Amino acid sequence: MILPKEFEIRMQDMLGEAYPAFLCSYESRKVSALRVNALKGTKEELPAKAPFMGLRKVSWEPNGFYYDDGQPAGKHPLHEAGAYYIQEPSAMAPAAYLDARPGERVLDLCAAPGGKTTQIASYMKNEGLLVCNEIHPARAKILSENVERMGIRNAVVTNETPQRLAELFGEYFDCILVDAPCSGEGMFRKNPAAAEEWSLENVRLCAKRQDEILDCADAMLRAGGRLVYSTCTFAPAENEGSVARFLKRHPGYEIVEVPLLGGMTEGVPQWVCYGADAAQETPDIAALRRTIRLFPHLVEGEGHYFAVLQKSGSVPEGGRKPFSGGMQKGLRGSDVKEWMQFQEEALGVDLAEDREDCFLRFGDQLYLMPRELPALDGLKVLRPGLHLGTLKKNRFEPSHALALTLGPKEARHTMELYDGTQEDADARARAYLNGLTLAADGEKGWYLMTYQGYGIGWGKLAGQIMKNHYPKGLRKG
Repeated sequence: MILPKEFEIRMQDMLGEAYPAFLCSYESRKVSALRVNALKGTKEELPAKAPFMGLRKVSWEPNGFYYDDGQPAGKHPLHEAGAYYIQEPSAMAPAAYLDARPGERVLDLCAAPGGKTTQIASYMKNEGLLVCNEIHPARAKILSENVERMGIRNAVVTNETPQRLAELFGEYFDCILVDAPCSGEGMFRKNPAAAEEWSLENVRLCAKRQDEILDCADAMLRAGGRLVYSTCTFAPAENEGSVARFLKRHPGYEIVEVPLLGGMTEGVPQWVCYGADAAQETPDIAALRRTIRLFPHLVEGEGHYFAVLQKSGSVPEGGRKPFSGGMQKGLRGSDVKEWMQFQEEALGVDLAEDREDCFLRFGDQLYLMPRELPALDGLKVLRPGLHLGTLKKNRFEPSHALALTLGPKEARHTMELYDGTQEDADARARAYLNGLTLAADGEKGWYLMTYQGYGIGWGKLAGQIMKNHYPKGLRKG
């Protein structure tokens, strides 16, 4: 492929003797990888169910696997069921090192298309609050769709600027991921069009924007909190330079030393001189060695960079800081009788558990709020928790999101689409995903349609005909 000349000159200067190997990596084939969705199954289960050949573990993500190129991973029913997320392997590293935990308040500030958000969610196990934000409306919609497909219950999807969120969420989050918009140099092999759009001026603009985003992240991170900054570029001004400038503006942080895995290398303090204004004056510049680089000639993946930063201080004895705007007020189960009747008839689980006032209604749409949800007034919100479905006159119609978060044991009636005894074991699954009705016997009512034990959608049985409720916008036919 043709690389920008100025990019080649800079990379040769940076890498020296290693430059030929780096250049040669652009002639090799990119690797393909997926991440098992731990909210729905274990990493041991998927290899036995998936037809992908050559699954090998990704060093830095326990649920990550390489698979042989050319396999139909993105078109398989398991993908539609959210059993896994196709994700570039190097891009799995930042969220893995964020180390988000169940019960925490977590922010993914630049979240689309959702790979890192859904990865964080798997670590949180649907416990706590995950706010995932994207500034661009079209990309925020894609983010919301991926949150839905992966069956996440505790996520709020917002479409705001970092500055607007910082005004509301002062020192609120336990950990924050800033996967910053960047010049994309690390994706040239995967996306050659990125090389055509590259320029030194864009590198400078990206570095400036990253400074602004990081300052907003600092305002939202509690004392003692954890911040992971990442990019998919090699540009020092956006990597070591961005971290160095941030430390200069916010000296109350330290770079956490983390293990190097699978060919990762240390950051290079001397590289801050490439386009980073006065960054070399940062006091503890040697600490930049604790940041991490992933080069395509050294790891099985594309180019990436990340740094794990710890904010000084600790949570006060009284607990974490409350949200300045108060808590979101919800509805009781008695206020949504149609849902309660549906849950009794169709589900084998109480999704509200012991909570009161946990339902949100927007028009005729009903949501289950995450625990301790901040007030959403004035925010552009695409998804305020788990979308349960639509309230209609004297009845309730379940959402696709609800099906994707349920397992077979959580529904009173199920229909398994995979028949391993047939010559074409996926025939019924394909028919369902194409929107066709299916013949079936059983009690009338709502059925959770499953594929190899994963919820994939809804059907409604009446008169031996399973009416198909797979969303029309997702149908393959």
